[in-house]
Amino acid sequence: MSGLKDPKKEEWLKRTNFAFRLNIFFFAIFIIFSVLIVRLAYIQFVEGSKYQALKNKNSEVVNQIPPIRGNIYDVNGYAIAYSTSSQSLYYELPSNPDQEEVIDLASRLEEVFEQYGDEKSEKSAQEIVDDMDVGFNIYKEEKTIMNYANRPRRLKTDLTQEEIAYILEHIEEFPGIEVREESVRKYSQDTIAVQLVGYLKKFNSASNLSGYLDYYKKQNVVNEYLDQEYVGYDGLEFLYQEELRGKNGTRTYPINALGRIIGDPLVVPPVKGNNLYLTIDKDVQLATEQAILDQIEYLKSDQGALYNKSGVNATTGYAVAMEVDTGKVVAMASMPDYDPNIWEGGLSQEDWETNQIYFNNGTISTSYSNHEDSVERGKHPTSIVPLGSTIKPLTILIGLNEGLITQNTTYNDTGYFYFGNDNTRIRNALSKGNGTINAFGAIQYSSNTFMSAMIGEPLSKQGQDGLDLWDSYMKQFGLGVSTESGLPNESAGIIEYTNIQQTGSILSSLVYSSWGQGARYTTLQLAQYAAMVANKGKRLQPQFVDKITTFDAETVEEFEPIILNDVDLPDSYWNLVHSAMTQVKKSGFEDFPYVVAAKTGTSQQSVAGEIVDNAVFIAFAPVEDPKLAVAVVVPEGGYGSFGAGPIARKMFDAYFGLDDEAEEAVTDGEVEGTSAN
Repeated sequence: MSGLKDPKKEEWLKRTNFAFRLNIFFFAIFIIFSVLIVRLAYIQFVEGSKYQALKNKNSEVVNQIPPIRGNIYDVNGYAIAYSTSSQSLYYELPSNPDQEEVIDLASRLEEVFEQYGDEKSEKSAQEIVDDMDVGFNIYKEEKTIMNYANRPRRLKTDLTQEEIAYILEHIEEFPGIEVREESVRKYSQDTIAVQLVGYLKKFNSASNLSGYLDYYKKQNVVNEYLDQEYVGYDGLEFLYQEELRGKNGTRTYPINALGRIIGDPLVVPPVKGNNLYLTIDKDVQLATEQAILDQIEYLKSDQGALYNKSGVNATTGYAVAMEVDTGKVVAMASMPDYDPNIWEGGLSQEDWETNQIYFNNGTISTSYSNHEDSVERGKHPTSIVPLGSTIKPLTILIGLNEGLITQNTTYNDTGYFYFGNDNTRIRNALSKGNGTINAFGAIQYSSNTFMSAMIGEPLSKQGQDGLDLWDSYMKQFGLGVSTESGLPNESAGIIEYTNIQQTGSILSSLVYSSWGQGARYTTLQLAQYAAMVANKGKRLQPQFVDKITTFDAETVEEFEPIILNDVDLPDSYWNLVHSAMTQVKKSGFEDFPYVVAAKTGTSQQSVAGEIVDNAVFIAFAPVEDPKLAVAVVVPEGGYGSFGAGPIARKMFDAYFGLDDEAEEAVTDGEVEGTSAN
């Protein structure tokens, strides 16, 4: 029986093994729980502060508050663009937005807006739901992507007092609704230099446009901007965006684990932006704007057509007044203009269609004729036109300095000049012959033939070197290069004389260029050039801002004149040009108390197969100590003296404080700068 197993012994062994394994299991459980207890104790007592900080960090969200934009004043402190307080309506998203509650709230708000709001700012319930951004669209029966559950939604700006009163009185009926004070941009109803000042757009729409966001990326400030924030998009509002904007404030909300707002916010107010004091003088600016409009109306009248038939089609005008010694621009007008307040709250399609042709600043860039039909606009010249005879003072300076002529060189002006193998003919205005004239007389009588025979043709004999020399002088006087004003979209002009394939030859390029038909330039370039002639060779950067101050009037920066380049010519050359310009006949200056140096121009241009005459005018005064230079361009304005000169006179009157109601004197002044082949 020794080979048989003992059942009792086997049972005992099984029980012993099971008890051992059970003890091992409980011991392992004990070890695991011990480790967990130690770890929990370590987390609580050693790392507790760190996790508590993380908990607090994750329980709040910070929303940026856009700052209050600084104001823009004229040189005397008159408000041109300013920020005012406005009440806006915001909606805080609930933890679990209910469709029926959302549609009910939107419907009630629609009724409030309709009954108590401004007609121009009414919103439908569907538009309100869209702005609520709740993650679904009830009206379209589709889901949408919700943006930032913890960010309150702006439903409406510029609430009326009636809307505010009703909503606050019945606030319990509008869960999640809050009325907040915000900043709204306003512009003077006088519409002062509106294209220069510019306008605002929402950052999310502006940054979608080509090149705009690139600017802010370069400034490394993109992340500071809010999608719904209004930012400078054109003109000085854009150029001085960072100075005007100020600094963000913050509104910190406590939130739960689902990212829903669970308490009142902690608000740190934004810092208001700096103020700009412009070089623009409101009175000179408004006088300039009105002078252009009055002159266009006069050119279309029977009396205007009697003296200047080619000016009856004028619809636009551009003018710049610049101080000779400082480069400060006291007036810059692109007319007709528009009311920039239409940009407030977003531009309607109707306002866009009505005003789009007025948005561009025609004194620095391409602006079109004032015709509603786009096809008709293509039949008329833009704001960038040839200078015509206003180039002749510079042509004489080039001729003198390059030794092509002397002050005493004479020329027999028969009224005609022929050049080239095919004897192309150039003529003076009305084919008028001036007899024997010198450089002085060539400016005084605006002789096309003198410029062609004595400067254009001789210069062409140097071939490409002669053309390059001409181009060099143009650029030194600011023609064909940027004025360096800094304004967005400024044109450097359109140079045609370098296109030999188009002009036919270097000879033709220089002959036509010598009396102002070889390129097209902006009114600001023309003003800069006129100021440079006036101050005898200093090309000044146009200045638009006199100083920048904080919101509480502390000066941040003042601006000094900047000389871009200096052309050193003998004083006798400048004196000859100044003296000759005083003898140029011009309409409207007969009773002017100062001696004025001026040059008229009637530049011809082919547009849509038709030849049109543009009125161009430059002047500065007093000639013995020039203070102000002006440039005026009236596309299709006809003769420069008659079509543009009276505008310049009113600009001088306003600047020097003379009688704004002075009678315009119409003379039998020269009609120059035209050509016939």
